[in-house]
Amino acid sequence: MSALTPQARVAVIGAGAMGAGIAQVAAQAGHPVWLLDNRPGAAAQAITGIDRQLARRVANGKLDTQAHRATMARLQAAESIEQLADSELIIEAIAENLEAKRELFRQLESLCRDSCILASNTSSLSITRIAAGLKRPERLLGLHFFNPAPVMPLVEVVSGLASDRQLAQRLYDTATNWGKKTVHTRSTPGFIVNRVARPFYAESLRLLQEGAGDCATLDALLREAGGFAMGAFELTDLIGHDVNYAVTRSVFEAYYGDMRFQPSLIQQELVDAGHFGRKTGQGFYSYAEGAERPAPVELHSDQPIEHCVVEGGLGAAQGLLQRLRESGVRLIERDGHGLLRIGDAVLAVSDGRLASQRARDQGLSNLILLDLAHDYASAGRLAISCCAGTSPLARDQAVALLQRAGFKVSQLSDSPGLLVLRTVAMLANEAADALLQGVASAADIDLAMRAGVNYPEGPLAWADRLGLPWVLEVLQNLQAAYGEERYRPSLLLRRQVAEGRTLHA
Repeated sequence: MSALTPQARVAVIGAGAMGAGIAQVAAQAGHPVWLLDNRPGAAAQAITGIDRQLARRVANGKLDTQAHRATMARLQAAESIEQLADSELIIEAIAENLEAKRELFRQLESLCRDSCILASNTSSLSITRIAAGLKRPERLLGLHFFNPAPVMPLVEVVSGLASDRQLAQRLYDTATNWGKKTVHTRSTPGFIVNRVARPFYAESLRLLQEGAGDCATLDALLREAGGFAMGAFELTDLIGHDVNYAVTRSVFEAYYGDMRFQPSLIQQELVDAGHFGRKTGQGFYSYAEGAERPAPVELHSDQPIEHCVVEGGLGAAQGLLQRLRESGVRLIERDGHGLLRIGDAVLAVSDGRLASQRARDQGLSNLILLDLAHDYASAGRLAISCCAGTSPLARDQAVALLQRAGFKVSQLSDSPGLLVLRTVAMLANEAADALLQGVASAADIDLAMRAGVNYPEGPLAWADRLGLPWVLEVLQNLQAAYGEERYRPSLLLRRQVAEGRTLHA
């Protein structure tokens, strides 16, 4: 079954920001589009807003005048649901209320011809539950856009228990023709992105609650070491804490209180206070006029560095050695177990244990652990944590060495897995569980996380690159440190390690 032709009429119900954006996408792809809202004048107002947005793009040289006029000619405000009867695709983008959606689709089913595809833009509700009251539930699917729809490239095509596979493929092909990065997913809580992304927020929130670091420092590490576009606190401020917290609670409750999705008390407090982020002027950061963003905490050292000892390979951190060589540091290499020695300091890449635990296990003094970087050869910042009893001199020597390699250095308190490592390990773990449960293919999970939330690398591919045995070890050490089910490794991850295979195998 091929994609809808450009001549096929598309209807969008709900003229809020999401509905208007979806209508714009369909109209720009060549479809005649009805836009309907139950608020008088809202659809016409939304179309006027689209006109203004496109006019700005014309003024900026990003769109030609003819394309602007053609798009606007295809957009029409509908005054009643009956006007949508000749549509070939109807996309619902109303409030996230199950009964309201079910009632709307019952109306549409009795109004529209049998060939019309019905789609919901829900981000959290079960497509199976929405469709359950229909005479033909197979014609209802999810078509989940991300906000703002004209800008964000990802669309999740969501199949419920009864959804017709051919219709799912038709929606996939149609969204792809609209210029979207499209993925298939089953209707499970959070679909792909809103499920797999939970640890990105959760691990930063947990470290903040434990006093391991401040918001600005943790955000800077996710950006400058992890390669993420934004840190967790600035991103949740942008999304809105009312929205982000509600999604986390929804996923947590849908999975019967699985602690992997436990909401944060810190975020709940922000919501209770009405501090939703940018839209209210206050979240983790202040957005009041003239407010200054706090700077990340950095360490500095003027200790002279001429050489260091490298004992064994550093695994994912080999790029650090190249940076040291290029900076003129002489490397003395000998056999060992992945340690760097500089003066009194011993450096190692974290394996998920507390620095003090690892120092005791391995009989090391002045042990300083390094966090993960997406690319050690180019990262601008790196986190460290120190075992108990580390001398100020040893810490200064370690900082000086990393500064010599071109890193800004931020210290976190002794926390298992620091920040980037535990975040990536947990993202990969959740993605592995989604793959195990048949939510989506490995390729679609990775694509969804790159295109939907702009991750620098798909979490499954990232874990494969780091090495699954190491990722599994990190998770096991996190679970041992906390004694919580939250960090339990996925069965798929354990199985792939046991079989010597990758997650993309």
